[in-house]
Amino acid sequence: MMKKIALALACLCFAAPAEAKIEKAPWGETADHQKVDIYTLTNARGMSARITNYGAFLVSLNVPDRKGKFADVVLGYDKLEDYTHGTTYGAVIGRFANRIGGAQFTLDGKTYHLKANAGPNNIHGGPVGFSYHVYNATMLDGKSPSLILQMISPDGDQGFPGNLNFTVIYTLTANNSLRIDYRATTDKPTVLNPTNHSYFNLKGAGKGDVLGHRVQILSDAVTPTDANHMATGEVMKVAGTGFDFTKPKALGKDINGPDPAIVATPGYDINFIVRGKPGLLRPAAHVVEPESGRVMDVWTTQPGIQLYLPNNDKPLTGKGGAQYIKRGAFCLETQHFANAPNIPAFPTTELKPGQIFYQVTSFKFSTAK
Repeated sequence: MMKKIALALACLCFAAPAEAKIEKAPWGETADHQKVDIYTLTNARGMSARITNYGAFLVSLNVPDRKGKFADVVLGYDKLEDYTHGTTYGAVIGRFANRIGGAQFTLDGKTYHLKANAGPNNIHGGPVGFSYHVYNATMLDGKSPSLILQMISPDGDQGFPGNLNFTVIYTLTANNSLRIDYRATTDKPTVLNPTNHSYFNLKGAGKGDVLGHRVQILSDAVTPTDANHMATGEVMKVAGTGFDFTKPKALGKDINGPDPAIVATPGYDINFIVRGKPGLLRPAAHVVEPESGRVMDVWTTQPGIQLYLPNNDKPLTGKGGAQYIKRGAFCLETQHFANAPNIPAFPTTELKPGQIFYQVTSFKFSTAK
């Protein structure tokens, strides 16, 4: 008997590492009876990500703390139906993240009128953006498992021109990065600006507010907005303002400060211009959660990164009954700039036939002592 116990203990002490893999499970169906699945990507270190082919939502992301304890660090829901009512938790946003002023833009001399869903403006692609589509899914197994999700946004979708062939690829790497690749082609000139709209709390989703998270953003300037949260085309240096994250500081330090843009939100909802050359994968943000020791580094090829903290006055009920409170998460959305189709000075978001749209963002997780 003692030999059996000793053998069992030895097996526990020398347990095999987690197996890198990707798994698929049914997750219900949409109101129009399209089958939906959920996919779990796991690496050899035990980190895992769950993604659904409905809206390409990142549903959960389990990451270890400094003691090796795992927690889900993204907000979300347990059931498919909770994702069908317009949430942005973990969504892939398209065709155009953020706002387009007057819900219109002119391209090659033609004015396109979009679906307005933020007063007179278009936000996140319109009332039925990419997060309402069921994507075709392909699984790729290996040490860094990937999920390829592809869909067609037809010509005129929400007012945008061109048949757009859009692909998003989630890869969970062996070194604890969640990499997101975006690819697209079009048969007519159009504009495109996708992002992932995950809400992070590195203490764990639903574990209080995020105001103690220490954030550094590799940016010296922001693109200010007016009273309607619309980018004006100006560029403002962050030095001496509440938007200065050039050195690490707690999210709560200046969130109630006097800067007009902070007062108007209230809090943070603004685009930072990432240092370096757009198109090159480079660091954009560094986040440390002191209690758990979890660290998240954001790398991107995009020109900008939007910092946003939610302002819901009433808690929202999420996964496992968790309560998502005001400022209980932060978003770091890598993207082109808001209203870029109407502001020639901003980096272009135009995509032409024959071109391949390609952008990459990586969320790398580690721990601090």
